[in-house]
Amino acid sequence: MPIWKRSAIFLTGGSAYVGLELLWRGYSHGSMFAAGGLCLLLIGHLGEVKPRLPLPLRILAGAAIITMVELGTGLLVNRDYRVWDYRGCWGNVWGQICPAYVLLWLPVSGAALALHKGVTRVMESTCKP
Repeated sequence: MPIWKRSAIFLTGGSAYVGLELLWRGYSHGSMFAAGGLCLLLIGHLGEVKPRLPLPLRILAGAAIITMVELGTGLLVNRDYRVWDYRGCWGNVWGQICPAYVLLWLPVSGAALALHKGVTRVMESTCKP
């Protein structure tokens, strides 16, 4: 996939992730733009796996991707717990991720799969080199 297509997907994912946080929490952090862009790129790559994974498995894998990106982002930029703090949540890992949000990532992952497919279709139909 050309870099301009990856860039468009990254920008879409970053914007969507920040928008989701603004709706959910009322605020976001710049690192969430990068995390969202990376998540959409990685989740979109699931559709390229051969043989194709069934949709439920892609959704589970997508939720795992989001969780791992959240953990990595948290360990890099949330050491002081100013961006988010899950230390009070049951089952949390270092205050960066928790089971409740892993469950929330399931429908988000499904939406990300559809978003990636839509963005890719638009780019392929309107941006022919």
